[in-house]
Amino acid sequence: MSLKAAQRAVEDVAPDLVALSHFVHAHPEIGYEEFESAEAVARAAEAAGFVVERAVAGRETAFRATKGHGELVVAYCAEYDALPDVGHACGHNIIAAASLGAAIGLAAVADEIGVTVQLLGTPSEEGGGGKIDLINAGYFDGVHAAMMVHPWPDERLDATCLAVDHFDVVYEGKEAHASAAPYEGINALDALTIAQVAVGLLRQQLHPGDQVHSIIVEGGVAANIIPRRAVGRYMARSVTAERLAELRQRLNACFEAGALATGARLSVNELGQPFSHMETDPDLLRLYRRAAEARGRRFERDDAGAPKPTISTDMANVSLVVPSIHPLLAIPTDGAVNHQPEFTAACVTPEADAAVIDGAVMLAHTAIAAATDPALRARLLERS
Repeated sequence: MSLKAAQRAVEDVAPDLVALSHFVHAHPEIGYEEFESAEAVARAAEAAGFVVERAVAGRETAFRATKGHGELVVAYCAEYDALPDVGHACGHNIIAAASLGAAIGLAAVADEIGVTVQLLGTPSEEGGGGKIDLINAGYFDGVHAAMMVHPWPDERLDATCLAVDHFDVVYEGKEAHASAAPYEGINALDALTIAQVAVGLLRQQLHPGDQVHSIIVEGGVAANIIPRRAVGRYMARSVTAERLAELRQRLNACFEAGALATGARLSVNELGQPFSHMETDPDLLRLYRRAAEARGRRFERDDAGAPKPTISTDMANVSLVVPSIHPLLAIPTDGAVNHQPEFTAACVTPEADAAVIDGAVMLAHTAIAAATDPALRARLLERS
């Protein structure tokens, strides 16, 4: 009966969940600036009877919404930050609405099964690490299980979540007339170019799972002025935090080579917080699969042993302190992948709207199954 009651509770608010998904999609805001989106989700939680604490963990766009008084605490993570230029090309509008729906569904039976439900508004997943802010501020300390779904072109149980650092590499040189007196200058862009070449050559020797991505943020102001300042924005990823630290050492040598060759001054500025690798809870994932298959979802690629997609997320940091799952929820994309504008468009189709409801029901049913499984419930409560 608990499963049916939770599903009915989600279906009763389905139009509101879809409207919320569309609102967030129509108001793309980058990390830590999701003022309209975070407030929309928080208000919707209040309307559903949750007690909402805003601006938690020192972040204006983070919140905690709570309902129920059971000893087992289940948290759903709502993401709502967008990407620059391409908007909600990772489907965080779907995540926010599905997590809210799951919280509403679980709350409908929370007293019956001894659960406290939390909806955590977690800003800036695309680089800043709002979940890490919440971890550091103690908002996951009393949580026994944490869950969310993430839109993807395929149905997958989980992904290979790589540890990642975000940082700027800054070179400071000296401007000069590029034709009359170039020898009076120190070319910061040359330093960055040398570093880029060194990183490119290093890739041949990288371990499997190591990745480096970058863009040039600053590279000079005019072609006839020797660039005084150049900035590259980098992401470095690896399979574990320990391997990532080793990769950073090798990258630092590449950056130092640019400074040594040109005489430019080098500084490296960390952006946000390091994301860890993920440790998915197998019991929760097994229950999620059962709930998903009951909704008609299938995991052919997982069953066929297809390689897992590689991603990075601050949900991985949560998984190291709380039993967690982060399955990938399929929406039709006509061949588009995350972080493409075509994926943005796919996140407000009727199929995407249906995925919001499916995701909410599946996450609610996963928590109910965990709470009513004596052995699993006891294991989760052990971390109290």
